[in-house]
Order: sequence, then structure tokens, then C-alpha cells
Amino acid sequence: MVNRQFVLAARPEGMIRETDFRMVESTVPPIREGEFLVRARYLSVDPYMRGRMSAARSYAPSVEIGQLMTGGGVAEVVESRNAKFRTGDIVNFQMGWQEYAISNGENVRKVDPSLAPISTAVGILGMPGLTAYYGVTEICAVQPGETFVISGAAGAVGSAAGQLASIRGAHVVGITGGPKKVDYIIRELGFHDAIDYKANSDISAALRETCPHRIDAYFDNVGGTTTDAVVAYLNLHARVGICGQISQANDSAPSLAPRMYRHLLVARARVQGFLVWDFTRTEEALVELAGWIASGDLKYHEDVIEGFENMPKALIGLFLGENIGKRVVRVA
Repeated sequence: MVNRQFVLAARPEGMIRETDFRMVESTVPPIREGEFLVRARYLSVDPYMRGRMSAARSYAPSVEIGQLMTGGGVAEVVESRNAKFRTGDIVNFQMGWQEYAISNGENVRKVDPSLAPISTAVGILGMPGLTAYYGVTEICAVQPGETFVISGAAGAVGSAAGQLASIRGAHVVGITGGPKKVDYIIRELGFHDAIDYKANSDISAALRETCPHRIDAYFDNVGGTTTDAVVAYLNLHARVGICGQISQANDSAPSLAPRMYRHLLVARARVQGFLVWDFTRTEEALVELAGWIASGDLKYHEDVIEGFENMPKALIGLFLGENIGKRVVRVA
């Protein structure tokens, strides 16, 4: 049985290129007692992967040159010598960019196909959905009647977070790029207002128009000049959750920007970076998310790319803003 894998071929300088990856083939080894073999059904592409391709210090180890590219996947168990996992089980774990993987069950989550399509295990019912959930409920602690602003609003995390803030009774304003994405978050997801940063060069003026009572909570997926504008318009005791900085992910040198700390001091705002694995209420959160999906209060969109060979293109397109909602690659 042949396993195709993508390994890191070179560290990107600026924007990711397809030549930064190399596909290799190897024979799948036999499994040992306590292990099981899975075949990928869906593989995830996420913004954090750009940071893992860099040698710079971060919250997780860098992928080394020649090493399997990291990433989450939804897979089907095809052979098992582990009593807890049977052939046909659907599982979710960090299996990397490969078609087959062997696991001993550590940090593997079983997926319930009755809740939603299995692809959602790397989307709305996986890391992105959980990130949105914790960011809204714990970090931003959104309350009824507050004004909640989110950047990257049409992405996998942003689209979920905006809806969750609306469920909690907030006035939700999404910042995104392009009329198609604006229409999606307003008409499909029910955001109260939107700012198109591609069509609006003055984000500050747009915030004053869409947030007449200023901003109580900001969920930051983007950073850069967008965040500069938001921070200057925070309410007293506002909360800022830093989830991502995608606008700077491919920068080869630090960008110059206004100093924000004076605005944070005046607002006595709390700013906190966070990662999904800072929290442990996974099963409770997934039950709530699944309930909102079933009731129609929480909607999601999947941007599905066909074919394992298109993994690099799928990730590059993420940074070009091609996707609406969660981008996944259908392997099998």
C-alpha cells in the first residue's frame, strides 16, 4: 500500500510557493499491537500552517526541512489492532499532509457522523469552531447589547465567532474583503453590519458609522492596519482576543504601524492572545455547537478543494483570500 505525503522542501521567503513543498511516496508499514491504520478522507488547511513553516520561535515547533507537513485530518480506520478503534470508525487528529497514517489512539477524537458531515470535524465542529467558541465566550466574554467586531469575518473562525456573538445578543460587525464576502456574512450569517476593507480605505470612518456606541469586544484574526483602527475606537474596559495575524503571515520584515498602547491605557482594555488548546471544555463546547447547527442558529460553509495533490495550492489560496468559510481538501 503506497502512501503519498507532502514534506517541507524549503522555508518560504514572503508568500508561500508550491515549490516549498515536495510530494514523496513510501510503503505503509504493518501496524503493531495497540495501533490502527487510517486513510484520510478530508485534510485541513489553516493559517497557522504558515508559522509552522518558518524557523522563527512560535507557540509550536517548526516543521523541519524534509519533515511531514503538519495538519489536522478526518480519516477512516481501515485496519485496527487497538480495542478502542474499529474498522470503519471516523476519527480526527493531527495526521499531517498524507493519505495514510498509523496511530496508537493518543490525542485522537472519534467523530460522530450523525451530528453533521464528517468534514466538519476540522471545521465548525473542530478546531476553528472551538476557537470561535472560546474566543467569544471566554476571551471576549461577549454580553447582550454589546458591540462585537471581528476581522477575517468570512473565514472559518470569523464566520462562526460572529454568529456566536449574535446568539449571545451582541451587535455584530464583520470586517472582510470583497462584496461577495460582505453579502455572505450579512445575508447568510445574519451579521448586523459589515466593513469591506478592500473598498473602504478609511476603516476608522467605517467603524464610527457601524459602531455608534464604540466597540466593547474585538476578535482579531488579521492584525495590521485593521487592528490599529479598531483599537483606537475601543470602549472602556473593552476586551480584545488575538486569534491570528494573517495580514502579516507572509511579511519578510516587520511592518511599521502606530503605537497602540496609549489607546489601550485610555480604554483600560484587556488584550489576550489565545490558542484553542488553552481550554479543556471540548465535549461541552461541541455539544453546544452541534445544537446550534441543528436548530439553524449556526450556519457554516465549506470550501472544498478536490484531490490530495492540490494541498499546496489550497493553502496558498487561503492567504490570497480565495475561501469563504472553512477550506478543506477532499482526499477520498
